[in-house]
Formats: sequence, structure tokens, C-alpha cells
Amino acid sequence: MAEIQLRNVSKRWGSFVGVEDFTLTIPDREFLVLLGPSGCGKTTTMRMIAGLEDPSKGEILIDGKVVNDLEPKDRDVAMVFQSYALYPNMNVYENIRFPLRVRGENPAGHKEKVMRASAMVELDEFLHRKPAELSGGQRQRVALARAIVREPNVFLMDEPLSNLDAKLRVSTRAQIKNLSHELSVTTIYVTHDQIEAMTLADRVVVMEKGVVQQVGSPTEIYDKPANTFVASFIGNPAMNLIDGVVQGGTFTADSVSVEGLNVKDGPITLGFRAEDAEVSQEGGQITAPIYTLELLGDATMVSVRIGGALVSARSDKTFRAEIGDPISIRIPQEICHLFDAETGARLDG
Repeated sequence: MAEIQLRNVSKRWGSFVGVEDFTLTIPDREFLVLLGPSGCGKTTTMRMIAGLEDPSKGEILIDGKVVNDLEPKDRDVAMVFQSYALYPNMNVYENIRFPLRVRGENPAGHKEKVMRASAMVELDEFLHRKPAELSGGQRQRVALARAIVREPNVFLMDEPLSNLDAKLRVSTRAQIKNLSHELSVTTIYVTHDQIEAMTLADRVVVMEKGVVQQVGSPTEIYDKPANTFVASFIGNPAMNLIDGVVQGGTFTADSVSVEGLNVKDGPITLGFRAEDAEVSQEGGQITAPIYTLELLGDATMVSVRIGGALVSARSDKTFRAEIGDPISIRIPQEICHLFDAETGARLDG
């Protein structure tokens, strides 16, 4: 078991900043997700923890011990890669067993450990096969079993589901969630997929351009995004963001008027989530023609154009209308999120 600490960790290549001043404590047994778009620094952060990259400055501690100068093999971490990284000449059994051989563990205990790891990811019937004979989901499960068999203090998972199709991502995600509960090992998981982050994490670290934007539980990040970047990255669809002006507690923008806001006068960005709004025929805070309709099965997504922004509201699955029809969207004050128009920082509590 392991607590991980990152103290003012940065990574630079010349003038390019990969990670900037990352400070965080990851408690023992926590499942932490590093979330952000490509190039935000999440994989670089994981590679520094693993020992595959050296930090330009700062300290990395595992169980209170500074590991900056330790080789990856001496950090007691196991990595699961996006590319599976299996040995094509070995069958599944030998791929899972390989870490035990490399570490020189007593061969007498290998079979028991391999079979235990195999059973946890439901691979028993495939142990004789080579990787080329497996589907993508099965190969990823072999990679998971190979990490499990090591019994490490820390699991590091770098976008392990990104090569799988949508159906396999759902089932493998469920398996990873169950494994994290069963194994109770500190886990750091890198992804650009906010659904993976929301469903798997105890805490999420949202990153952009090497800088941590917000750290919190999935609920905290969803309900109170720290800035417009987090608001636009979390949620499906992303939070609606409308630029406008507040005067006397009333926000106004093209086709939008929201009263009762407790914020000083001036330009702001107003946000709200599609599922919190209500579509009506009249009396809403937004009035505009329908731009598009999307039938989702359990609901209908209605979108209008406000200035240059596409604004969406979730309606009942029985809602029917035509593109171009006038529509109202109710966005009462209590569902609104307010952000500084210049910095994007959250203004309300």
C-alpha cells in the first residue's frame, strides 16, 4: 500500500512546459484520475511517477520516501499501457507470468499467482492463446492481469481503454472499477475521456497546458467547476456558456435575460447544464428558434444559437418540434454558474 506525494513537480523541455508546479497528495488506496485533452501533461505526470521521465524540479515521494533517483523497477509500480505491450511470442499464461520471472520470484508460487490474476479478469479459457489470437478487450485484460500479478504498491494506467470500441470500453471500465475495489491499491489513471473519469475516480485532477485546473471528487467538479475550461470539459453535453453583461442583478445577452443574480455589474460568462434547464413554449429566460433536435431515446436534446454559441437543453423524449420553430428555455437563477469574463474563474460559491 502506498501514499504518493508530488511536491512542486515540473517538467520542461527547453522553453516548453510539460507540467508546471504540480503539488498533490494521493492517499493510500485512492483511485485518482488525471483528466485533460491531449498535450495537457497528464501522461508526463504519470511517467514521472513511474520513473520513465525525470522531473525538471520538485520531489516525488512514495510512502514518504523520495524516489526521484530510483529506477522504475525499484519504485514498486505496475503500468498498464494504451498499446497493451504484450510479448507476441508468448501465450497469455507466460505474458502474465513474465514479471514474476524478471523479479526472480520462486517458480513454485508462479502458477497460483498467475491463476489468481487470470481469474480476476476472466481469462482462464484463453491462457494457451497467443496475443494475435485475442480481441482488443482480451489483450487489455492480459495487460491488467500482468500488472495484478506483480502485487505492486501502485497501479499506473495510461489511457488503457482508448483502443477499444465503445461497447468494450463500457465492459472493461466496469471490470477496472471492480478490480480497484477488490485490490484496494493506490491507482493513478490517465484519460481524456470525462465519462471514464466520472465513473472510475475517487478524485479527478483536471489539467490544461501542464497546469492543474481543479482537483475534487467527480461530483464536486461536475457541480462546481472552478473555471470555464473545467465547465466546458466535464459533462455530456458540456456546460452551456454564454457571454453577456450583468446590470442590477440581471444578465443580458442576445435573446437571453436572467434576473436575480448576486454578482457585481459588468461582463460575465453565464453557464448552465442542459439537464438542469427546461424547454417550454413561452416564459423562459432564452427565446430563440430551434437550431437542431437530437432524439436520444430517453430524451430529446434541443439546441438554439445564441450569438456564436450553440446552447442545448434536455427535454422529454416525447418532445416534438421542427427546426426553426420558436422555443423558450427556462434557466432560473438557481441553476446558473457565473464566471469571470476575462479569466474564466468561477464567481459564485
